[in-house]
Amino acid sequence: MKSFMAKQEVAEHKWFVVDAEGAILGRMAAKIATLLMGKTKPTYTPHVDAGDYVIVVNAEKVKVTGKKARTKEYDFYTHYPGGHKFVSFVEMMAKKPEKVIELAVRRMLPKNKLGRKMLTRLKVYRGPEHEHQAQRPEKIEL
Repeated sequence: MKSFMAKQEVAEHKWFVVDAEGAILGRMAAKIATLLMGKTKPTYTPHVDAGDYVIVVNAEKVKVTGKKARTKEYDFYTHYPGGHKFVSFVEMMAKKPEKVIELAVRRMLPKNKLGRKMLTRLKVYRGPEHEHQAQRPEKIEL
């Protein structure tokens, strides 16, 4: 019996829409990451980018559990001396709720070139509207 190895040329990419309204951030991000990696397909191959496109709408209505809304912080470095900055979850949700979902999903993907390529197939929008109607995305419940 031969093992099946998918090839990049024959990989099919579907489009899915996920509504983040009332969804819990970590659980939603884990399921989105599996869709982006292609782990839901029977032709999954770790070294081939055969995942799907995922559109997330209503990013501003995502929830977190417990005390995370008050205690969670995002940090970044400005590449200047003393440039280690911290932004709280509440501030980030007020300014860039799309970034909160992107960061959660990015940290669940592989940390290599393939993971960065997978992340380009994630589209996150603040409100209920998105600009990918031409691709006829399927609505998926997580």
